[in-house]
Amino acid sequence: MQRSYLPWVGLALLGAGLVSSQADAGVFQSKGLEQERLVVLGQPVGQSDWKLLVLEQIAAAPKCWEPRSDGLIDPALNRFDFSGICSRYIDSNGYSLRVGEQDLAPRYRLRLERQGDRLALLAMSPSQPTEVLVGRGNIPRRDRDGFVELKLEPGWQLERRMYGERTLSHVYFANSTPMAALIAQANGTGRETPTLRPLEAPSTGLNAGPISLQVIPFRP
Repeated sequence: MQRSYLPWVGLALLGAGLVSSQADAGVFQSKGLEQERLVVLGQPVGQSDWKLLVLEQIAAAPKCWEPRSDGLIDPALNRFDFSGICSRYIDSNGYSLRVGEQDLAPRYRLRLERQGDRLALLAMSPSQPTEVLVGRGNIPRRDRDGFVELKLEPGWQLERRMYGERTLSHVYFANSTPMAALIAQANGTGRETPTLRPLEAPSTGLNAGPISLQVIPFRP
Protein backbone atom coordinates (compact mmCIF):
# COMPACT_ATOMS: atom_id res chain seq x y z
CA MET A 1 0.00 0.00 0.00
CA GLN A 2 1.37 3.39 -0.96
CA ARG A 3 1.91 5.78 1.94
CA SER A 4 0.26 9.17 1.52
CA TYR A 5 2.41 12.18 2.43
CA LEU A 6 1.68 15.90 2.55
CA PRO A 7 4.93 17.77 1.91
CA TRP A 8 3.66 21.07 3.28
CA VAL A 9 3.00 19.53 6.69
CA GLY A 10 6.61 18.47 7.04
CA LEU A 11 7.86 21.84 5.86
CA ALA A 12 5.59 23.67 8.28
CA LEU A 13 6.81 21.60 11.22
CA LEU A 14 10.40 22.05 10.14
CA GLY A 15 9.90 25.81 9.85
CA ALA A 16 8.36 26.02 13.31
CA GLY A 17 11.22 24.06 14.77
CA LEU A 18 13.74 26.25 13.01
CA VAL A 19 12.16 29.45 14.34
CA SER A 20 12.08 28.01 17.85
CA SER A 21 15.70 26.91 17.71
CA GLN A 22 16.76 30.28 16.33
CA ALA A 23 14.99 32.09 19.16
CA ASP A 24 16.64 29.80 21.72
CA ALA A 25 19.99 30.39 20.07
CA GLY A 26 19.57 34.16 20.46
CA VAL A 27 18.91 35.15 16.85
CA PHE A 28 17.36 38.40 18.12
CA GLN A 29 19.36 41.24 19.59
CA SER A 30 18.20 44.41 21.28
CA LYS A 31 19.09 48.07 21.55
CA GLY A 32 18.31 50.69 24.14
CA LEU A 33 15.45 53.15 23.89
CA GLU A 34 14.84 56.62 25.31
CA GLN A 35 12.82 55.59 28.35
CA GLU A 36 11.06 58.95 28.63
CA ARG A 37 9.46 58.34 25.22
CA LEU A 38 7.62 55.29 26.50
CA VAL A 39 5.13 54.57 29.25
CA VAL A 40 3.98 51.23 30.72
CA LEU A 41 0.30 51.19 31.62
CA GLY A 42 -2.28 49.00 33.25
CA GLN A 43 -5.73 49.38 31.67
CA PRO A 44 -8.78 48.41 33.76
CA VAL A 45 -10.93 45.83 32.02
CA GLY A 46 -14.34 44.78 33.29
CA GLN A 47 -14.92 44.73 37.03
CA SER A 48 -11.53 43.53 38.24
CA ASP A 49 -9.20 42.57 35.35
CA TRP A 50 -6.24 44.50 34.00
CA LYS A 51 -4.54 44.67 30.61
CA LEU A 52 -0.89 45.56 30.04
CA LEU A 53 0.09 47.95 27.26
CA VAL A 54 3.05 50.10 26.29
CA LEU A 55 2.77 53.46 24.51
CA GLU A 56 5.61 55.12 22.63
CA GLN A 57 5.79 58.78 21.61
CA ILE A 58 7.27 58.91 18.09
CA ALA A 59 6.51 62.51 17.05
CA ALA A 60 6.78 65.39 19.49
CA ALA A 61 3.10 66.33 19.34
CA PRO A 62 0.31 65.78 19.99
CA LYS A 63 0.86 63.94 23.26
CA CYS A 64 0.03 60.23 23.24
CA TRP A 65 -0.74 60.24 26.97
CA GLU A 66 -1.17 62.85 29.67
CA PRO A 67 -1.11 62.64 33.48
CA ARG A 68 -4.38 63.40 35.23
CA SER A 69 -4.79 65.31 38.48
CA ASP A 70 -6.00 62.18 40.28
CA GLY A 71 -2.76 60.27 39.55
CA LEU A 72 -4.10 58.22 36.64
CA ILE A 73 -3.01 58.48 32.99
CA ASP A 74 -5.24 59.75 30.19
CA PRO A 75 -4.61 57.76 26.95
CA ALA A 76 -4.91 60.86 24.78
CA LEU A 77 -4.05 59.00 21.56
CA ASN A 78 -7.61 57.62 21.55
CA ARG A 79 -8.87 61.06 20.54
CA PHE A 80 -6.94 61.47 17.27
CA ASP A 81 -5.40 59.53 14.39
CA PHE A 82 -2.08 58.58 15.98
CA SER A 83 -0.52 57.04 12.85
CA GLY A 84 3.11 58.13 12.71
CA ILE A 85 2.76 59.89 16.07
CA CYS A 86 2.32 57.08 18.60
CA SER A 87 3.09 53.38 18.72
CA ARG A 88 0.98 51.05 20.81
CA TYR A 89 2.04 47.58 22.03
CA ILE A 90 -0.94 45.75 23.47
CA ASP A 91 -0.11 42.04 23.70
CA SER A 92 2.65 39.43 23.42
CA ASN A 93 3.02 40.23 19.71
CA GLY A 94 4.22 43.68 20.72
CA TYR A 95 6.25 42.99 23.86
CA SER A 96 8.08 40.16 25.63
CA LEU A 97 10.80 39.43 28.17
CA ARG A 98 14.54 39.57 27.53
CA VAL A 99 16.62 38.54 30.53
CA GLY A 100 20.36 37.91 30.70
CA GLU A 101 20.65 38.55 26.92
CA GLN A 102 18.11 35.79 26.22
CA ASP A 103 14.72 36.14 24.57
CA LEU A 104 12.38 34.29 26.97
CA ALA A 105 9.27 34.26 24.79
CA PRO A 106 7.22 32.11 24.86
CA ARG A 107 8.55 30.42 28.01
CA TYR A 108 7.75 33.44 30.17
CA ARG A 109 4.85 35.84 30.00
CA LEU A 110 3.88 39.06 31.73
CA ARG A 111 0.77 39.48 33.83
CA LEU A 112 -0.80 42.15 36.03
CA GLU A 113 -2.00 41.49 39.55
CA ARG A 114 -3.71 43.85 41.97
CA GLN A 115 -2.11 43.78 45.42
CA GLY A 116 -4.12 46.02 47.70
CA ASP A 117 -3.88 49.56 46.36
CA ARG A 118 -1.01 48.66 44.02
CA LEU A 119 -0.77 47.03 40.61
CA ALA A 120 2.15 44.63 40.15
CA LEU A 121 3.68 43.59 36.82
CA LEU A 122 4.98 40.04 37.16
CA ALA A 123 7.02 37.70 34.96
CA MET A 124 5.80 34.14 35.26
CA SER A 125 6.33 30.72 33.71
CA PRO A 126 4.24 27.53 34.00
CA SER A 127 7.44 25.63 34.82
CA GLN A 128 8.58 28.00 37.60
CA PRO A 129 6.51 28.67 40.75
CA THR A 130 8.39 31.87 41.60
CA GLU A 131 7.19 35.05 39.92
CA VAL A 132 9.57 37.96 39.35
CA LEU A 133 8.48 41.53 39.99
CA VAL A 134 9.11 43.68 36.91
CA GLY A 135 7.22 46.86 37.79
CA ARG A 136 4.45 48.33 39.93
CA GLY A 137 2.23 51.35 40.31
CA ASN A 138 -0.31 52.89 42.65
CA ILE A 139 -4.05 52.61 42.02
CA PRO A 140 -5.63 55.85 43.26
CA ARG A 141 -9.04 54.62 42.09
CA ARG A 142 -10.55 52.42 39.41
CA ASP A 143 -11.70 54.34 36.34
CA ARG A 144 -12.27 52.71 32.97
CA ASP A 145 -10.92 55.83 31.23
CA GLY A 146 -7.90 56.22 33.51
CA PHE A 147 -4.84 53.98 33.20
CA VAL A 148 -2.35 53.14 35.95
CA GLU A 149 1.28 54.05 35.22
CA LEU A 150 3.74 51.30 36.11
CA LYS A 151 7.31 52.11 37.10
CA LEU A 152 9.86 49.43 36.31
CA GLU A 153 11.92 47.98 39.11
CA PRO A 154 15.68 48.75 39.30
CA GLY A 155 17.58 46.87 36.60
CA TRP A 156 14.63 46.75 34.20
CA GLN A 157 14.21 48.88 31.08
CA LEU A 158 12.45 48.86 27.72
CA GLU A 159 14.52 47.93 24.67
CA ARG A 160 13.87 47.43 20.95
CA ARG A 161 14.08 43.99 19.37
CA MET A 162 16.60 43.75 16.54
CA TYR A 163 17.15 41.15 13.83
CA GLY A 164 20.65 41.83 12.60
CA GLU A 165 20.59 45.47 11.49
CA ARG A 166 16.81 45.47 11.12
CA THR A 167 14.72 47.26 13.74
CA LEU A 168 11.51 45.40 14.59
CA SER A 169 8.22 46.68 15.92
CA HIS A 170 8.59 44.85 19.21
CA VAL A 171 9.78 46.00 22.63
CA TYR A 172 11.48 44.03 25.38
CA PHE A 173 11.08 44.29 29.11
CA ALA A 174 14.80 43.74 29.54
CA ASN A 175 17.11 42.98 32.43
CA SER A 176 20.78 42.04 32.05
CA THR A 177 20.70 39.83 35.16
CA PRO A 178 20.19 36.09 34.44
CA MET A 179 16.76 34.75 35.34
CA ALA A 180 18.19 32.30 37.89
CA ALA A 181 19.60 35.23 39.87
CA LEU A 182 16.31 37.17 39.65
CA ILE A 183 14.43 34.13 40.93
CA ALA A 184 16.91 33.77 43.81
CA GLN A 185 16.35 37.42 44.71
CA ALA A 186 12.57 36.96 44.56
CA ASN A 187 12.88 33.99 46.90
CA GLY A 188 15.00 36.01 49.30
CA THR A 189 18.03 33.77 48.76
CA GLY A 190 19.98 36.25 46.69
CA ARG A 191 20.95 38.48 49.60
CA GLU A 192 24.47 38.54 50.87
CA THR A 193 25.08 36.47 53.99
CA PRO A 194 25.91 38.82 56.87
CA THR A 195 29.43 38.55 58.19
CA LEU A 196 29.43 37.04 61.64
CA ARG A 197 31.74 38.72 64.14
CA PRO A 198 33.63 36.36 66.45
CA LEU A 199 32.22 36.16 69.94
CA GLU A 200 34.28 37.99 72.54
CA ALA A 201 35.28 35.89 75.51
CA PRO A 202 33.88 37.24 78.76
CA SER A 203 36.35 39.01 80.98
CA THR A 204 37.66 36.76 83.76
CA GLY A 205 39.31 39.54 85.67
CA LEU A 206 42.62 37.70 85.78
CA ASN A 207 44.53 40.79 84.76
CA ALA A 208 42.56 43.22 86.86
CA GLY A 209 44.80 42.98 89.96
CA PRO A 210 44.01 41.49 93.36
CA ILE A 211 40.39 40.93 94.26
CA SER A 212 39.21 42.11 97.70
CA LEU A 213 37.24 39.47 99.62
CA GLN A 214 35.01 40.26 102.56
CA VAL A 215 36.06 38.41 105.72
CA ILE A 216 33.21 37.26 107.96
CA PRO A 217 34.39 36.47 111.54
CA PHE A 218 33.43 33.06 112.93
CA ARG A 219 31.31 33.03 116.05
CA PRO A 220 30.66 29.73 117.83
